[in-house]
Amino acid sequence: MIIFDPHIHMTSRTTDDYAAMRAAGVRALVEPAFWLGQPRTSAASFTDYFDGLIGWEPFRASQFGIRHHCAIALNPKEANDPRCAQVLDLLPRYLVKDGVVAVGEIGYDSMTPAEDSAFARQLELAINAQLPALVHTPHRDKLAGTLRSLAVIGESGIDPGQVVLDHLNELTVEPVRDSGCWLGFSIYPDTKMDPGRMVALLRRYGTRQIMVNSAADWGKSDPLATRRTGEAMLATGFSQDDVDQVLWRNPAAFFGQSGRLDLSDAGTGPAATFEDNSILRGTPAASAV
Repeated sequence: MIIFDPHIHMTSRTTDDYAAMRAAGVRALVEPAFWLGQPRTSAASFTDYFDGLIGWEPFRASQFGIRHHCAIALNPKEANDPRCAQVLDLLPRYLVKDGVVAVGEIGYDSMTPAEDSAFARQLELAINAQLPALVHTPHRDKLAGTLRSLAVIGESGIDPGQVVLDHLNELTVEPVRDSGCWLGFSIYPDTKMDPGRMVALLRRYGTRQIMVNSAADWGKSDPLATRRTGEAMLATGFSQDDVDQVLWRNPAAFFGQSGRLDLSDAGTGPAATFEDNSILRGTPAASAV
């Protein structure tokens, strides 16, 4: 089977991770722009970062047979730093680049007025650029933050089918599903969501407009979390077609709305079978650049 990871931060991962992902069946991914852990001190540092997302990182992924795409944005956390305010003025030049398939991550971290402003403006940029939007729901007060996000999305006028709200959990599924937006779930070792809980949600709500990602970054995370979820789906009676819809066709459909998704040759070459678990043993939970 083949996997499209719709949210993974490969800038924070090693080449060993790329090799393990390829062996596990990952053939395509989207890397959203995000906070790097150390606060950036100027808009110029974002320029270098964005250039890496559209230049170096796709090349690095290609050496392992993986198609790399990205989403570009001022992330919610750094939207609160006045030193980074000029990043919003830089975005239009990047949103027209090949390989940029969405505006993201946008949304909320602490639900501040600065985040309100950056969120609304970047939704407007997504509409103008005719790109989907990837929305980060906050880790604190998740239900309140998700409902507030849905209100801002509704006020923006963007087509809900062009928006995915990510890092969802059991408390936030129904309001997002009812809104018409796509649902994103991040599979993490200790937080957010795990394969068993994800399978239970898929059984209850079906596989339509749902995407599963690893969101692997510089913290404790697993770049093979998507495959582990596929394994869990099969083990509990889901079909190979169900797995393919969740782990490949859904993200391809969502980001395909950008008109820039390149999946040529992405499904070719050997992919690991679900019977071969050797690649899952000994994989580090996190890695440094």
